[in-house]
Amino acid sequence: MKIVIAPDSFKGSLTALEVCEAAATGIKAINPGFEIVEVPMADGGEGTVQSLVDATDGTFVTERVTGPLGEPVDAIYGLLGDGETAVIEMAAASGLPLVPDEKRNPLLTTTFGTGELIRAALDAGRRKLIVGIGGSATTDAGAGMAQALGVRLLDGSGEPIGFGGAELARIATVEMSGADPRLRDTEIRVACDVDNPLYGERGAAHVYGPQKGASPDDVQVLDQNLRHFADIVQRDLGLDVRDIPGAGAAGGLGAGLVAFCGATLEPGVEIVIDAVKLPEAMRGADLCLTGEGAIDASTAFGKTPAGVTGVARREGVPVIAFGGGVSLSATSLHERGFAALASILIRPMSLAEAMAPATARDMIAFTAQQMVRCFLAGRGSR
Repeated sequence: MKIVIAPDSFKGSLTALEVCEAAATGIKAINPGFEIVEVPMADGGEGTVQSLVDATDGTFVTERVTGPLGEPVDAIYGLLGDGETAVIEMAAASGLPLVPDEKRNPLLTTTFGTGELIRAALDAGRRKLIVGIGGSATTDAGAGMAQALGVRLLDGSGEPIGFGGAELARIATVEMSGADPRLRDTEIRVACDVDNPLYGERGAAHVYGPQKGASPDDVQVLDQNLRHFADIVQRDLGLDVRDIPGAGAAGGLGAGLVAFCGATLEPGVEIVIDAVKLPEAMRGADLCLTGEGAIDASTAFGKTPAGVTGVARREGVPVIAFGGGVSLSATSLHERGFAALASILIRPMSLAEAMAPATARDMIAFTAQQMVRCFLAGRGSR
């Protein structure tokens, strides 16, 4: 019997690989002869570097880069085991958690460090990049990222603009002649699970600016600056990035990656599915187990379990999903191909106790074993 285990991480508790290992331990207690294929997964957000490095036997690299406020930070990215691909989470270099609450201000914060991570991956010889763009502290449309890669964003006097969303208003000219030439030969896939345009009521400033520290007046300034940025990009580069779905992600970094790096914006879980070769792992399987920290109706929309289930359905493999909690609203997932859902909680306990790694491992092992036992009972086999 072949069982594929393909969960997301249980954020704040266990990595996706640790979830795989715990589930496999429980299943092997039934029959050590079962073929168990462990595929750590992610959806392009937090934990994507960890999952992809684990899934491909890759390596982690730490780089000293420029943080959101211009100070040095140590950021980790991954080199995947295929020898071709690097995976970057922009939040590692330009993320909101790197900025203290009292200093959050997207008029000032920059994506320069994200560009430095991209450059480091190019220096490492990688010509396929996966970039996750969730959790940003910035609304600079990727201007800082572009500057780190040699793009010149000049004001009316021919001088480079500074850092932050406020500086976008000063852009008079974009010069690409100094851009890193390796970008032309590099495939950059951006994990982007929102469809916000660059500006407007659903744009980067209005929707995400306040959580990054923008006041109502700041939001208006940022939105106008993003409009100006789009106008300059269209005039100088011949690209209209205004309404590309996802252009407004990460404070407009989605638009910047398209404009300056020739990137494509894609659903994060689909990128991960391709990178870890999940369809190949799923072929010939009898059962698939997937999961994430909390399962509810939103799991159906771009989350890891939904992506895994889509692959499994195409291969005719039934899927059981487990989570730290399962909402009553999650019953709608049965219409989307989930055969069954299970919570790992074995008794009433506090959230802190449930998330303790040792407890979570034991509960996942127990739950995975019980799910497989139920599956075998339904088939009339052992």
